Amino acid sequence: MIEITESIDLEKWENFVSNHPEGNIFQTCAMADVYRSTKNYEPISLAAIEPESGVILAVLQAVIIRDAPGFVGSISSRSIINNGPLFVEGKKGLEALEMLLNYYEKFLHNRAIYTQIRNLWDTENSKNTLDSLGYQYEPHLNYLIDLNRPAENIWGDIHKPRRKGINRAEKVGIKVRKIETRDEIKDCYKVIEETYKNVRLPLADISLLESAFDKLSSSGLIDFYLATLEGEVVGSRVVLKYKGMVHDWYAGSKQEINYVNEAVVWHMLSEYAGKEKVFDFGGAGHPDKPYGVREFKKRFGGEEVNYGRYEKIHDRGKKELLNLGFKAYKKLNLARVL
Repeated sequence: MIEITESIDLEKWENFVSNHPEGNIFQTCAMADVYRSTKNYEPISLAAIEPESGVILAVLQAVIIRDAPGFVGSISSRSIINNGPLFVEGKKGLEALEMLLNYYEKFLHNRAIYTQIRNLWDTENSKNTLDSLGYQYEPHLNYLIDLNRPAENIWGDIHKPRRKGINRAEKVGIKVRKIETRDEIKDCYKVIEETYKNVRLPLADISLLESAFDKLSSSGLIDFYLATLEGEVVGSRVVLKYKGMVHDWYAGSKQEINYVNEAVVWHMLSEYAGKEKVFDFGGAGHPDKPYGVREFKKRFGGEEVNYGRYEKIHDRGKKELLNLGFKAYKKLNLARVL
């Protein structure tokens, strides 16, 4: 017998994620706390358990994201499941997964137009279950860099144009450091916001980064980097860290300053070399569709993987409206509006 619950012992949840071979920061209680303190974010935390023993069979940490309150929020709401759900191996695990997702969809209750599952590992073992529940697979590339080796070995895998950019950044005087105080998140966010406006993408409220700093810094689960040139902030990057995985989460740079991103990424890779396991570049788009930063990421010499994504539309009419609104947003370049 399997039971789905909305309230589970937090210590049991954390232990399950920590001990799971695919356990990751996005499925932790800590990340739910971050979402809970973020404007226009709503976490969903569900677990499948054996009721008699209380043993966890599967967990699902999702977040409903709206780009604004009110009407705009209602036509932009989507639920994202990053690197989950997590479930035990075997028949019982797949049964728990199916029950968990069925319960999750009822729990959503029209609060999200669609759900997207973003994968960081091969999902062949759960593909049939997801297909049967109406989740459609789509290819999505990513680049993973092995950090469990000396920095000089990582440097050797970086393509020549990227190495030139790194060297030029150093020559012009771009410096990279971690932020020292919470107040510096404003500087970090400002340059990220500028980048998102330039590429015409909506961006989470600053409360996401502030909450992440508050909830994750003391545990060493997050790093914020600033790049400066002659004292001016010209770039920033935010990474999440868990069990040796370093996730490239948010990034931004001044459009008019060259080699900023090369400088920051290399600074991070050299700093994490031999201390962490893998650098996750955070996605490189559909292989058959243009994606602006794919070549940038590719030339850092990581392993190209295609673990893809799954998507299920819960409200097709609103999804079409969302797509139209997103096209209008990109065309008009109106910040914070779909």
